[in-house]
Amino acid sequence: MGEVHDCLNNKQTKDLPSVLVIGPPRNLAFLKPKHPQKYNLSKPWDASVSLHQFMVENHYDPSMFQALLCCPWGPPINALVLQLLPCLKLVVTTSTGTDHIDLSECQCRGIQVTNIAGSLFSQNVADMAVALLIGVLTKISAADRFVRTHMRSGLREFPLCSNSKLRGKRIGIVGLGNIGMEVAKRLEAFGCIILYLSRNKKPFISYPFYSNMVELAATSDAIVLCCPLNEQTRHMVNKEVMLALGNRGVIINVGRGPLIDEKELVKCLMEGQIGGAGLDVFENEPNVPQELLAMDNVVLSPHSAAFTTETYLATAELVAENLEAFFSNKPLITPVILD
Repeated sequence: MGEVHDCLNNKQTKDLPSVLVIGPPRNLAFLKPKHPQKYNLSKPWDASVSLHQFMVENHYDPSMFQALLCCPWGPPINALVLQLLPCLKLVVTTSTGTDHIDLSECQCRGIQVTNIAGSLFSQNVADMAVALLIGVLTKISAADRFVRTHMRSGLREFPLCSNSKLRGKRIGIVGLGNIGMEVAKRLEAFGCIILYLSRNKKPFISYPFYSNMVELAATSDAIVLCCPLNEQTRHMVNKEVMLALGNRGVIINVGRGPLIDEKELVKCLMEGQIGGAGLDVFENEPNVPQELLAMDNVVLSPHSAAFTTETYLATAELVAENLEAFFSNKPLITPVILD
């Protein structure tokens, strides 16, 4: 009887609609369809072969996929991908940002999109932003490397007076959304003065508002980038902004790599035109400019600010809830508004 039951279960599972997995998302191992199961997950496509070849090799019919699960570090979800999936009706991303998805193409094709609500990641990313800022100002990474490589040999040449305190610094936050507000809350506790730049002035917010990036940089000791990437914000931190920030100024980026003109950033750091940088994201991930690796005034992180064990589990749960809602013909939990 057990074998008959397994066969029935396998047939029922085989007849379920399918979700194409692209990337794959790092937290895929935590994603478990609810019971009774309403969908199947495909093998992950990582772009090592073309999507068409992937379909052929795995005997997938492109029309079998009604939903797609992706992540920002996987292949982009563009028109070339979408046109190969004629029955696709939902794109689910494991990130808050959607710059890896062609939203206009999705809208034209009547494809819904869901993401991870920003509030889920906000506290983790804010913690990382503050950690990077403290790391750059105190040169804690450089000090750690010095202890491991030199001090145990009896050398005591670390420049002890090169550090800078955090208290009293004027911090310009770019993007005062969920993450930006969490950053501001933390830095106020350190005695910092908060300034901000946003698309619009926020009602009931007492921090000084700036609408011009150069003016914000010229008034700040450090800027923290928390805003989304779009055509208006791409390379918003350019050479002019860096020069306005000055040779003691610090740039922290926990948003998206292309918010900064990375070539100009490297050049300004090498020439001492800005004081330092703390980067969790890069313009051409996973590639990182080699020049940054040797700089003691730069602290680097592998696009990991949002990811803790707790958020991995919570993200997988939210992805599963969105897929469950879609395949049950219920409203999505965290839909992206396409306009």
